[in-house]
Amino acid sequence: MTTDFAATVLERLQQANILAPQQVAQVLQAQPKPSAALTELETSHAVTAEQIAKAKAEILNIQFVDLTGQQIASDVLEVVPPEIAENYQLVPFKLESGIVSVACVVPEDYRAVEVLDFIGRQQKLRFQYFSATSQSVHQALRQYGNLDSTVQNAIATTATDEVELATEDGARDNEVVHTAPVTKMVQVILKHAIEGQSSDVHIEPVGKESRVRYRVDGILHTSLVLPLKVHKSLIARIKVLANMKLDETRLPQDGRFKMRFEGRDVEFRVSSLPLLDNEKIVMRILDTSASVVTLEQLGFQDHNLERIKKHLNEPHGLILVTGPTGSGKSTSLYSMLVMLNKEGVNIITLEDPVEYNLPGIAQSQMHPEIGLTFANGLRSVLRQDPDIIMVGEIRDNETAELAIHAALTGHKVLSTLHTNDAFGAIPRLVDMDVEPFLVASALSVIVAQRLVRKICDHCKQVVPVDKMREQEITAEIKLMPVKYLPRDVSLLPPYKLYQGKGCTFCEDTGYRGRIAVAEVLENTKTLKKLIGDGQVNDQERVHAEFSYQGMFTLRQDGLVKALRGMTTLEEVWNATKS
Repeated sequence: MTTDFAATVLERLQQANILAPQQVAQVLQAQPKPSAALTELETSHAVTAEQIAKAKAEILNIQFVDLTGQQIASDVLEVVPPEIAENYQLVPFKLESGIVSVACVVPEDYRAVEVLDFIGRQQKLRFQYFSATSQSVHQALRQYGNLDSTVQNAIATTATDEVELATEDGARDNEVVHTAPVTKMVQVILKHAIEGQSSDVHIEPVGKESRVRYRVDGILHTSLVLPLKVHKSLIARIKVLANMKLDETRLPQDGRFKMRFEGRDVEFRVSSLPLLDNEKIVMRILDTSASVVTLEQLGFQDHNLERIKKHLNEPHGLILVTGPTGSGKSTSLYSMLVMLNKEGVNIITLEDPVEYNLPGIAQSQMHPEIGLTFANGLRSVLRQDPDIIMVGEIRDNETAELAIHAALTGHKVLSTLHTNDAFGAIPRLVDMDVEPFLVASALSVIVAQRLVRKICDHCKQVVPVDKMREQEITAEIKLMPVKYLPRDVSLLPPYKLYQGKGCTFCEDTGYRGRIAVAEVLENTKTLKKLIGDGQVNDQERVHAEFSYQGMFTLRQDGLVKALRGMTTLEEVWNATKS
């Protein structure tokens, strides 16, 4: 965006009373360039991307368009090559009577207009320009790479029926593994996994087919079914990328590789599993350059959020985040570390794997195969003068004891533990042969959490509540601590619940993204006495402490989020069933 045009956009936003003159003046002091000031105002939510796009439309005397959820015909997309569309941040979305409608993020870019004019002369078409938001255009751009058609074209050009993986000398440099069709298939599968915000990719043989499934928001979806004859080709190509042994098909293997995608590095952790007469590959996707979200964005609210922040401000102690695999424990720890990351503190992490890169924090990747375990790493870290230590997971007695002693000697220690609820963390540590009085002294707060899917904002609607559900909700509300009952939702029937109808934006699932439901247990004087006396299994006393602290259970926290329209009751019930 040119300086003059950005300045004109700022003026138009002021004329529309969207921005106050003093707001703009204040930002321009810090960011003298109008384009940078406009970006800063959008980042701080003083103005929305849609308001900026509409202001551009008014200045250029064109229309604004929102492509969110709109399906674009393939013949329309083919008018503009994908490379040009991505480079100039534009997408054609309608073709009628020789006129192509094009949505542009930067409609003022004359270079894009010149390129499209050239394309128009070649194809005898004219272009009509529209202003659109970046999010709207980027979502539409994904429709260029139709997964099925791209891969099927690659299959059609594959010259082999089945791949012989091993040669007598174990050579891996055969023509099949490196052929363009196989490489193209793997690239498209990985690209769509990243674009669809998948956490895992499964490639597995099923009968006479090879099935590709993506895990999105915790749920596996079949995205592609291929002929079994190409399965070994795909496995071989991924093994080569991950530096795994191509001729070893009898033992499980692990590997990793990185892929450059839209200017950022995305890491894939690869695991192979031998089956009866074939292999299965699972790839975990780690976008280490992604920004860490805040605790509020993760779904922590009200008194739970206040308690966590209170204990994060304490100078030392052990903070535990518990839950099963895939419940978002590591992401919560990262959010806490970002809050603690300041100039005057030394923060060191021990991780397996490192999921995000955090500037200003020393992050160490564990390598158990060469003896660098959490316990050995923690022992070395304590000689690095740390103030705050993050241990990826407490798995054994040695790690538990070292973490406890670190918390007792002036360090703040953050870690995770596999337990079903907050109270379960205490007997779990005791079962690891850590002395109860040490646990009682070191422990600061325990956060138990689960992940539930968020309702898609684009197709959210109110749904009726039947009598059985109404009774379940009423029974749960009666158990909630009165002191912390939310005031922004109705806690009396008839209750208002929501669900997603299903749209293109959420791929007809009704959900988009996930949030945490949590329970937070503080280590009070009463709880310390319970732990020290070895009475953490006394259910009556435990429940008395639970009530005294005014804790919300996982289910109760989820119910509040359902009543607020953040998730569905079914998601909460499924995630918190005992």
